Amino acid sequence: MYQLKVILATTREGRKGPAVAAWFMERLKSQQDFEAELIDLKEVNLPFLDEPEHPRLRHYQHEHTKRWSRMIEPADAFVFITCEYNFGFPAPLKNALDFIYQEWNYKPAAFVSYGGIGAGVRAVQMIKEVITTQKMVPLFEAVHIPFFASHINEEGKFIATESMEKSAHVMMKELLKWTKGLKAMRDEK
Repeated sequence: MYQLKVILATTREGRKGPAVAAWFMERLKSQQDFEAELIDLKEVNLPFLDEPEHPRLRHYQHEHTKRWSRMIEPADAFVFITCEYNFGFPAPLKNALDFIYQEWNYKPAAFVSYGGIGAGVRAVQMIKEVITTQKMVPLFEAVHIPFFASHINEEGKFIATESMEKSAHVMMKELLKWTKGLKAMRDEK
């Protein structure tokens, strides 16, 4: 079984990301090839990058960095759940990506994005530029959720459309293909 880390990027008060994450994690229960873990960056609570040495060296000085490394290292694949802030992605995600390096290498990444009319697509495009430098492989297939607030009911539960459900299914099938291939490549080291 492959280890999937689902990373929730938003940390602010009043955020709606947890509702989207709950929906997505529920979908993953039917995935027999992945063991999924939700990592909420609000709970991880990393400070701004404070390591004195380049993360490529893995000479981590701080316990929070060592803990973050241990959380990410065993992953075979990632799904980033992100909103879009001012045509970009949340600073806590950029910070979390920058803290470590080798732990991300040669692993596929998929995206569930949400926002207004743009559905978080611009944020995803920015993330892709960053993660390719970290030797991750971003997938084309994604779940993009426009006008996401209209999909949250009175109880705070996210209600997906049929199109979103199909997108999630297609994305996970593709993620599995890339996970298998990149795991084989990592195992050759």
